[in-house]
Amino acid sequence: MSDLQDRIYATEHDQVARFSFDETVVKVFPDMIRRSVPGYPTMIDMIGVLAARYAQAGTCLYDLGSSLGAATAAMAALTRDAGVPIVAVDNSPAMIEQASVLLREAGLADRVTLTEADVTSLMFEPCSMAVLNFTLQFIPLAQRDDLIRRLAEATVPGGILVLSEKIRFDDPREDALQIELHHAFKRNNGYSDLEISQKRNALENVLIPETLADHQARLKQAGYRETHVWFRCFNFMSLLAVR
Repeated sequence: MSDLQDRIYATEHDQVARFSFDETVVKVFPDMIRRSVPGYPTMIDMIGVLAARYAQAGTCLYDLGSSLGAATAAMAALTRDAGVPIVAVDNSPAMIEQASVLLREAGLADRVTLTEADVTSLMFEPCSMAVLNFTLQFIPLAQRDDLIRRLAEATVPGGILVLSEKIRFDDPREDALQIELHHAFKRNNGYSDLEISQKRNALENVLIPETLADHQARLKQAGYRETHVWFRCFNFMSLLAVR
């Protein structure tokens, strides 16, 4: 499955449909995200490192918007000795189905509870780590404050939230530059201008980015005592928020 190349937008569409994580996307998702998100493999590896550092006995770890379970697997692999359960949640049936196969093949299925659900409607158990890895950007703006607040309330002292997002910039010149650099990254990974344009149209009003300051303000208001940018490349970044 991971060898399938993303060609979804390689031919011209009369009308570009809204992007969704359906079976077509699931089949090519590993290739799509590797060629679209700068530093994605590094972020996944470091999420595992962070889990090893912050996992606490008597709590759980959440991967919210878990897609095919890459971050879930990284957390599970590096917290074997801690014995903490991992809850992976996604609202795409196709993603959950394939993630189950991949986690079983990796010998990690016994550590993970896969749940098909909308993360905004979950009741959270006490956790020492939660991951929103390019998930919040797909959630309606009006629901984001409540989700982060409830996550903060469920996070035990010393626990963390890892928040990875595509961001925008208040300065229009910087915003334009970072977008162009990201497009250059995608071209270098084999995407054509047609693919880049059609994918961007598909994501319009589906992926809604915010500024770094927006995210930091929301995290502070929710009750996280520290926020640190631990990764950034172009208009993609990941924050570590400590409860």
